[in-house]
Amino acid sequence: MKIYMKKLATLARPALLLGCADLAEKPVGLLAPEALFKTPKDVETAISGAYGWIASERLYGRQFVSALSLRDDMCDIGDRGTPAERQQVNDFNMDDNNNMVNQFWPYWYQVISATNAAIAGAQQLGLPDSEMNPLIAEARFVRAFSYFHLVRVFGDVPYIDFFITNPAAVKELKRTPAATVYAGILADLEFAKQNLPDQQPSNVRSRPTKGTAASYLASVHLTLQDYAKAYAEAKWVIDNKDKFGYGLEADFQTLFRAPQANNLKEHIFAVDFLGLQSGEGGANDDIMAPMTGVRGGDAPRSGWSVIVPSQKVFDTWDDRDYRKEVSFDDSLLIGGKLVPYSQFPNTKRPHIAKYARFAGNSNAEGRYSDHNYAAMRYAEVLLIAAEAGAEVNGPTTETIGYVNEIRARARNWAGKAGTFPANVAPGLSKQAFIDLVLEERRIELAFEYKRWYDIQRRKLGDVVFKGANSLEPHPNFSAARDYLMPIPRVELQVNPNLAPQNPGY
Repeated sequence: MKIYMKKLATLARPALLLGCADLAEKPVGLLAPEALFKTPKDVETAISGAYGWIASERLYGRQFVSALSLRDDMCDIGDRGTPAERQQVNDFNMDDNNNMVNQFWPYWYQVISATNAAIAGAQQLGLPDSEMNPLIAEARFVRAFSYFHLVRVFGDVPYIDFFITNPAAVKELKRTPAATVYAGILADLEFAKQNLPDQQPSNVRSRPTKGTAASYLASVHLTLQDYAKAYAEAKWVIDNKDKFGYGLEADFQTLFRAPQANNLKEHIFAVDFLGLQSGEGGANDDIMAPMTGVRGGDAPRSGWSVIVPSQKVFDTWDDRDYRKEVSFDDSLLIGGKLVPYSQFPNTKRPHIAKYARFAGNSNAEGRYSDHNYAAMRYAEVLLIAAEAGAEVNGPTTETIGYVNEIRARARNWAGKAGTFPANVAPGLSKQAFIDLVLEERRIELAFEYKRWYDIQRRKLGDVVFKGANSLEPHPNFSAARDYLMPIPRVELQVNPNLAPQNPGY
């Protein structure tokens, strides 16, 4: 998908005021949707621009997803020479001036600003509902996607669901209670589910459909512990998978081999990067391959050893699981010789392979890849249905079957049948099965920016960071502080109405 970053500069200006703009020194002037939107194509451009902000270095290209990764119990800092801001996020000692947060906070609001502009523009074009509503639905989905991340990371955040025509008013905004933000997210997703198509042109997965909206409704309800609704939405997606073209890819490695097709059947919503292309403001700059790759490897597999699993993550993962083979690099060509991780020059641990192994069209370090990152894939919907269904009815043949579908795929070693992991047998207690599903999520979705949200929503921090079986011990983890990140200090300085700061910062 093309990235319309330059055209969206005007639409982003109000959002940038949430990123420490000085209103006295940088007047922006008044904006009006009727001056910016003349045709449906203009609305599509605004929506495309929103996707462009997501596929940027500040969000899915590095900063935001790196913060999610480092926060969980699967990813640790490798090279301790990396900037302190990353170590602070990983080590639970960040303050309210952390530069990773300073980078991604305003970018999420640029996405939101573009969607609000698109909605306002579509509404004033005078189109029939059949033409207008799909445009608005796509923008509202992207807005919901953005706020779903923001509310989980920060809790109460400013909720802006209108096109800002007076930028000076931004400095009066207050934080909106998380419950109200979630209500807005659900309303946007419900509208999207009703008005988006079953499939987008060419069945691309970087634009949402009814199935995408329903999948995210399931995820939001799961986060809110409304398990009956989470199960119902996930079940609806599963029951209609053929209509949407969903299914599990036969080979797990296919999901992490760039360049991927734009219509992989397992992708429900993908963030699409274009190989060897970049733009202003970090547009299309994907740096996750070098961030996770081995420092000192031979090109094109050389990286920076920044985000590296702890040794225990690797050691406790059963070698018979094909997903381990796909997820880790435990040997690499260095100086023309294949060496084990014990001889890696910088961080002598197995590294994440999902992004660095097959970065496709990219530079010598894997940067500027053409990965299509799965923000949501069909395997996750199966696991949502299994977890939520078990919360409602306990483990049933149906919910056990969802997990077994994923395990059956995991037994396919690139076309060669394996025997591990075995199917889940009946007879587990409700809690034992839910624990099994959470563990299946940890393995199946490893390093895909999901684990931190599972720790947060299940309040597992004291167990996974302090417990006897901790994969990445952090005895200083504080449940009173660390489930949320701080509102950037600079935001509070520009707009004191955003106070109070999150607890503990």
